Amino acid sequence: MAIRSCIAAVGTGCMFMLAAGVAAEAAELKVLSAFGIMAVMEDLGPKFERASGHKLAITFAGFTEIVKRVQDGETADVVVIPRQGIDGFVKGGKTATGNVAVLARAGIGVAVREGAPKPDISSSEALKRALLTAKSIAYPNPKLGGPTGIHFDKMLDRLGIRNEMKPKTVFPRIPGGAAVGGLVANGEAEIGVHQIQELLPVAGIEIVGPLPDDLQNTYVFAAAIMDSTKEAEAGRALIDFLRTSDAAVVIRAKGMDPATR
Repeated sequence: MAIRSCIAAVGTGCMFMLAAGVAAEAAELKVLSAFGIMAVMEDLGPKFERASGHKLAITFAGFTEIVKRVQDGETADVVVIPRQGIDGFVKGGKTATGNVAVLARAGIGVAVREGAPKPDISSSEALKRALLTAKSIAYPNPKLGGPTGIHFDKMLDRLGIRNEMKPKTVFPRIPGGAAVGGLVANGEAEIGVHQIQELLPVAGIEIVGPLPDDLQNTYVFAAAIMDSTKEAEAGRALIDFLRTSDAAVVIRAKGMDPATR
């Protein structure tokens, strides 16, 4: 009866509280999070804080930077990055398999400036024609080590158009979909390519759609409680919170697919 009254009184906020649990002693969690899931964490982070009483100190950075920082000895309570990086931490003894949980999945998409004609990208051949026709394109610089830039660079090789694309490629100076989307929004690039959930929040652009299935690369984002933490219980509460059905609604709204249990 008490639970029913709680749900009636405060709705979703109460559900989050029941999922996360209210800690007897509030903890501050240091979280390292990839840009790819930043929109989700910025939305759900404050909700978790209100529901649990814990505090989050989140640092957002590129995938490669986070991996390097952890490998170089930086400590964190929870790390949220693409799964391949987490798997490397497991092998390196930075976390254990039982402390890892998948949160969301995301794919790569194509964007154009708001109001511009949307090219046909429904097949690999159609995308190839669209790229060859475009006056300029932007995607993450593969030399910086980001997974999207590396994948798309290999895709250009696969399509046999790498040499044709070189003179009209504009690389952003910093990592993240906001930088790629910004180049499209201000007209420096006709077409932008990055993970869809990173492009969605950028003003002045429109998403054309995802890459064709045979050229797509799906990124699995996972969270890990690191072995160095002294706040494992609070870290587990955060991960459980990020996997609730209410969190899944937010994840979908941000352009990602929530993990299935």
